[in-house]
Amino acid sequence: MFSSRVLGQGRVSGRNISRVGCWGWIALQKLDLELNVAVGSQSWVSGWVQARVLGSCPDSAKTPPRPRAFLLPVTKDASTKQYVTTIYQRTPLVPVKLTIDLGQRFLWVDCEKGYVSKSYKPVRCGSIPCKRSLSGACVESCVGPPSPGCNNNTCSHTPYNPFIRTSTGGELAQDVVSLQSTDGSNPRKYLSTNGVVFDCAPHSLLEGLAKGVKGILGLGNGYVGFPTQLANAFSVPRKFAICLTSSTTSRGVIFFGDSPYVFLPGMDYSKRLVYTPLLKNPVSTSGSYYEGEPSTDYFIGVAFIKIHSIVVPINTTLLNITKDGKGGTKISTVEPYTKLETSIYNALTKAFVGALANVPMMKPVAPFKVCYNKTSLGSNQVGPGVPPIELVLRNKNATTYTSWFIWGANSMVTVNNDVVCFGFVDGGVEFEPTSIVIGTHQIEDNLLQFDIANKRLGFTSSLLFDEITCANFNFTTKA
Repeated sequence: MFSSRVLGQGRVSGRNISRVGCWGWIALQKLDLELNVAVGSQSWVSGWVQARVLGSCPDSAKTPPRPRAFLLPVTKDASTKQYVTTIYQRTPLVPVKLTIDLGQRFLWVDCEKGYVSKSYKPVRCGSIPCKRSLSGACVESCVGPPSPGCNNNTCSHTPYNPFIRTSTGGELAQDVVSLQSTDGSNPRKYLSTNGVVFDCAPHSLLEGLAKGVKGILGLGNGYVGFPTQLANAFSVPRKFAICLTSSTTSRGVIFFGDSPYVFLPGMDYSKRLVYTPLLKNPVSTSGSYYEGEPSTDYFIGVAFIKIHSIVVPINTTLLNITKDGKGGTKISTVEPYTKLETSIYNALTKAFVGALANVPMMKPVAPFKVCYNKTSLGSNQVGPGVPPIELVLRNKNATTYTSWFIWGANSMVTVNNDVVCFGFVDGGVEFEPTSIVIGTHQIEDNLLQFDIANKRLGFTSSLLFDEITCANFNFTTKA
């Protein structure tokens, strides 16, 4: 329910607006309305009120159509290889630069230094947002004056920095967030919603993050993950898509909701996605969690791996998720290169080297163990001339398969002008506990759609076949 103050003549409730008729509605549009929006609602366009208008009105008097999708530009930080974006948060709105963590539970920001907002609201113990966050702690009394991050009777959680593997306690809160809407081809107007849950972290937790970053944007698969919160606030589908550019001088994009994914010169990749199920791990794979929390990472079912159509001999039991949360394959924006459990790494490396037996190897360059002279490999439109790595993925019925091909641009890493290396690293015998963690290098210039509602991952493999990269989205704003 909302309420509006009309030229000092009292309050007009949402129930009554539907009765004012067409001309009354037009008059209301012209007023400077003061909206008091309930938590979790949204303001579509300043000066418009969401209501059902009885009777027939001209198109100009109708509520504008709701947006189908939103977007965020994404850049690759040259020094850390982290992917960063900027959202607008608080009242008044300010830009907040954030590192993206695909599997993190929620958004967290530094509240210790410079957090000022008239719309900041701590999440109370026992409230619905607190319960949905699966918090296991409550702060009854905070030492110090009331301020963002320090209030009594508040829900507490554990913001986590995966780059330094450190977590702290932090107050859960809610505030306004504003994002650009999109038609899938261009950015559109900024729209705001209040009540977005995030965690307040101390300034010290920013260690190891890219320069200027004030926190982490958690895109995890959970009730307080950023994609689900946006879907609930704006009534758009629970899905998002990422397209990360390999360049540090151009921008990739994240789409939230349902839209085409159009890249210059007009290619719509929403029609070219291939799907595989998203799997749920019953045990948290975060570095910090409360007992009983499931993982909010995105897992897929790799059945086996091929090179040159030949199956790589690996222990396939490592590819399954066990009841205690070990094994399986997840996608990460924290790891720059795909990490493999040692036996999987050794088998894949041996098969890859065998497929290039006639090409002399170079001295390895850490953290890589297999390197080649760039010229000796040659190149094509999808990178160095090496055999593709084929991840064979289980489909929903578990009897058919879908293949995700990793071509040279994503399997090889240029370390200097002359040398390229096999871009996979040995994670150790008891790595993670996840057996395969697909890193950002392997998904650059690929479009990935995380359809949370339908529990599936859509993917394109490399856009380079079309001479397109993730930097080809047109960020020119349309009215």
